[in-house]
Amino acid sequence: MRRVLVVEDEQHLADGLRFNLEAEGYQVELVDTGEAALELLAAETPSFDVVVLDVMLPGKDGFKVMSEMRRAGQFIPTLMLTARGRPEDVLEGFAAGADDYLTKPFDLAILIARIGGLLRRREWLRASVDSAPGNAAAKAEAKDSFTFGDKSVDFDLLKLRVRQETFPLTLMEANVLRYLIQHEGKPVSRKKMLEEVWGLHEDTDTRAIDNFIVRLRRYIEDDASRPRHLLTVRGVGYRFVASPQEAS
Repeated sequence: MRRVLVVEDEQHLADGLRFNLEAEGYQVELVDTGEAALELLAAETPSFDVVVLDVMLPGKDGFKVMSEMRRAGQFIPTLMLTARGRPEDVLEGFAAGADDYLTKPFDLAILIARIGGLLRRREWLRASVDSAPGNAAAKAEAKDSFTFGDKSVDFDLLKLRVRQETFPLTLMEANVLRYLIQHEGKPVSRKKMLEEVWGLHEDTDTRAIDNFIVRLRRYIEDDASRPRHLLTVRGVGYRFVASPQEAS
């Protein structure tokens, strides 16, 4: 049975989520503070399959809880709930490590569908096991991993391997990297990434993209201050280069 942790301080909403999720066959645990959620996640074995996390919580808010989960190596698929639907808030949630975001008030059927989607997401990321010759875009689409130099990213397991080290990726970090790989060698604008990766079409602060690139560079680049794979295209956005020696 799939286990769901619901972190929600509005009792009527928490009880309603428990009732409906249990009716769908999930096992549900409720907590009403971020601190309680972090303690439970640290102690619980086996862990939960999905976390439903409200943003507006007493004490630590959902953004802080989300960030602490990821820093602690807890990469459980997480759906954030908030009464604030501004694009900047959505991006803050994704930047903290959220996998999906739903604005209150929401349709219960949508929430249940989103939870099911999170559970299936890694399967959706899988592509054909047959590798296809051709450019980086074809290779990224043809299989669930991509290798460049002494680095490889596994989009199914959400892991980036750099020589002997392995870094877990959030779903959005993996999606950003996948998008850049699929457009290997081409400048990609921040606005285009907001639209294609996050589905945001409003006038949104694009600096959130920069935060993701900074994190990815820390993983990928030998010297993050002098990137060779994730290059800045001044006035536009970014460009991924799989083989810097060949490109030069």
